[in-house]
Amino acid sequence: MFEQILGLPAHPLIVHFAVVLTPLLVLVAGAYTLVPRVRASAAWAVVLLAVAAPAAALAAKESGESLKRARFADVEGALGARVAAHESFANPLLLSVAGLAAASLALVYATTPGRRSVTSDRFGRPVTFVLSGLTVVLAVVAGYFCFRAGDSGARAVWAAAGLSGV
Repeated sequence: MFEQILGLPAHPLIVHFAVVLTPLLVLVAGAYTLVPRVRASAAWAVVLLAVAAPAAALAAKESGESLKRARFADVEGALGARVAAHESFANPLLLSVAGLAAASLALVYATTPGRRSVTSDRFGRPVTFVLSGLTVVLAVVAGYFCFRAGDSGARAVWAAAGLSGV
């Protein structure tokens, strides 16, 4: 399923969804958390990105594993080390994006007023404060692993093509 799209390796195509949607989730969730006045207008974007970004990260991880099995299973040396370094960021990225998505969804739910109140948080300020802190921390972690995964993948590709000084 994750091997080819229209005869091309799927991973280079699918990975672009992850490297666009993950930073978007980081930015929108961060804005939702840190700028309360944008919450009403940004909630829908947080919810959509919280669903789409982990799905894109999972698809990128699975397509990368398929690509490695199909074309790079026996690669050794410098290229093998670069592929292994790139691969080592897949699980941390997926887990951090999934955690960010869960924390963001919980924060949206917690900050949406309940039926009895139109102005207060659903569970009170302490819960909102904890969820906000968790969301910010996970946004930083997800952003870091997205950068590292993308950078290591680009370095592996460009070095293998002889187009990089790395």
